Formats: sequence, structure tokens, C-alpha cells
Amino acid sequence: MNTTTPRECFNALLVKKLIKEFAKRNIEGFYCETKEEAVKKVLEIIPIDSLVSCGGSATLHELGLQNELKNKGFNFLNPDDAQGGKAKENAAHQALNADYYLMSANAISASGEIVNLDGIGNRVAALSFGPKNVLIIAGINKVEPNLDTAILRAKTYAAPLTLLLFKQDYTSYDELCEAAEKAWSQLVITSMSTFKGRIKVILVGEDLGF
Repeated sequence: MNTTTPRECFNALLVKKLIKEFAKRNIEGFYCETKEEAVKKVLEIIPIDSLVSCGGSATLHELGLQNELKNKGFNFLNPDDAQGGKAKENAAHQALNADYYLMSANAISASGEIVNLDGIGNRVAALSFGPKNVLIIAGINKVEPNLDTAILRAKTYAAPLTLLLFKQDYTSYDELCEAAEKAWSQLVITSMSTFKGRIKVILVGEDLGF
């Protein structure tokens, strides 16, 4: 008896396509059905003696990855531990020298483009250059049919929700979106990894982050 639900079947087919699309772009793709499997996969990929850092990410917090890295003895530079603006800036710069950099994505197109919006640019800078390896962990909810809808998701959903983490006294949706566009003003579309396998994407069959 087949116990696979329509959603599980859809996700499996979508991920199969995405992993093929990533490979065309020199990006290595993986699929984990659950959050727990995703955390296990991350810890399998990263050697214990590596310098690991990350950008701000609701997904990483929902996975509890920062705590896992600390508890298991990884050499983890966590920008969240830095106190004060200058310390956080220094931590962001140090993260560019990491062996492994962890982040999520604001959106991913079904054709394999990765879309990110950023404020000061530390996440997108690390994605583009610096860390030797970049691991992107993204829930299946981040996948959109094409690049246009992925950009739309990033601008009209992910960016406003992220801004609400810091300020919530907006009086209208339009005001919120306008403020988000100003705050997260750097749009980066990753269509190819120059170095094969430097960027790895772990897709998770659950909703994660914004």
C-alpha cells in the first residue's frame, strides 16, 4: 500500500528536478525530509576542526544549529555572541575567512537560481566570496516556480517578515514593504558557483524560516 501523500510526492519530484538544476550550476544539492535529518547532514558535511560561521537566519535558529555546533565542540564563530555594533562588524568580517559558512536563502527558483536580500551585505558577501564552503539550508517553502516569483517572494514576503523582527509599529502593509525595500536593499541572484561544489544546498521537506 502506498502511504505517500500528494504533498510528499510533489516535494520529491520538485527536489529531484532542483538537484539536477543545481548540478548544472556547479552547486551540490541534498534533500532531507525533516529538520532533524537536515541538522545531521550539516554535521556530517563539516569536519570538526573547521572554522564555522553564519549569517543571521531564522531557519538556522529554528533548526537549533548554533547550539548543536557549540555543544558538539565545533570551532564556531557565532556573530550573535558579539556584543555591540563594532564587535558584530568585526565578527562579520572574520566570518569571511571561515572554512564553512551557514545561511539560508530568501527564495529559490525551480530552475536553480538562489535569491537573497541583505542589509549591510555580510551574508551575500560571504555567499559570493570569502568562505571556502557555503552551506545553504532552506525549507521547501522557499522554492518558487521561476526567478521572477522567487524575487517577488524575497521582496514582498521574506524581507517584510525579517524587518518585523526588529520593528512592528507599521500602520500599513505598504509602509512595511517600503521600509523593507530600503532596509534590505542588496539583491543578489546566484545563478552559478564558479568553483564546483563550493556552494551546497540542503533542501528540507518542511516549512522553515521566512
